Amino acid sequence: MGTTITRTIPLVRLAQFVNGDAGNRTAFVKELGDAFHEIGFVGVIDHGISKQLINDFYDASKAFFALPEAVKRKYEVPGLAGQRGYTSFGKEHAKQSKVADLKEFFQIGQEVTDGDPIKAEYPDNVHVAEAAEFTRLGTELYRAFEKAGAHLLRAIALHLHLPENYFDEKIYNGNSILRAIHYPPITQEPASAIRAEQHEDINLITLLVGASAGGLELLNAENEWMPIMPEDDEIVINVGDMLQRLTNNYLKSTTHRVVNPPRESWHLPRLSIPFFLHPKSNMDLSCLPECITEGRPLSYAPITAGEYLNERLREIGLKK
Repeated sequence: MGTTITRTIPLVRLAQFVNGDAGNRTAFVKELGDAFHEIGFVGVIDHGISKQLINDFYDASKAFFALPEAVKRKYEVPGLAGQRGYTSFGKEHAKQSKVADLKEFFQIGQEVTDGDPIKAEYPDNVHVAEAAEFTRLGTELYRAFEKAGAHLLRAIALHLHLPENYFDEKIYNGNSILRAIHYPPITQEPASAIRAEQHEDINLITLLVGASAGGLELLNAENEWMPIMPEDDEIVINVGDMLQRLTNNYLKSTTHRVVNPPRESWHLPRLSIPFFLHPKSNMDLSCLPECITEGRPLSYAPITAGEYLNERLREIGLKK
């Protein structure tokens, strides 16, 4: 008898929304909305992001992280709070933790190509001479994630009884980040069983392309850690704190973490590629009136996305 893996998170098909008829779209909006309200996580297939592009960016990321430490450090830009280029080990920690996560990472941000004056807000991306394809492929993957993310936010807008294009202008040339994270092999008994301590994401939604090794877990409503095991070609999407705040806690930003693999897999590094979908910094995150009810009284003071991001980057140690 084959064992069946019980899914921790629901699975939806994005093509059902993008290419489906009215009935398909309505069903998708309900499935996605219910998942985000009840669990805060969903798996997405038929998302339109090329498997080849994902694989090519994985290979380019591996090549970058395999470079000597001294070479990688050339691409660490002081004063940018890790928002572009390389961040070495031990810089970032979860906001309630003093222990740095066991990871190094590289971040690629928005490339403004249409003369939008917002370009002045964004630092340039960092190009790695020793891994020429890395930033180019990353920028291409960034665009593909942006497109899939915009479709998901249109479905969320409909679920919240907002106009379908509610988020379009707010995320256009937004402050999203593509992050390639490398967790090195574990070579000795670790001080902590955790590669990335429990946390919630800052942004609207996160799109995570299947990591090269397991370890991702979410904290469910019963306060139990549940493993998330994505299938092939599945992207894991979760609600970030900005969307939770906008919806006055109606949509859940669920706590998650990355745990160490079983001892027999310690020698394997883990590569993970999340896309943190952010709006422009001037987006108003004041709670939507539709989400304030007697049973769900107003929980948050008004703030813009940019102010909120700065507050959070300070909490996790990336911004002084």
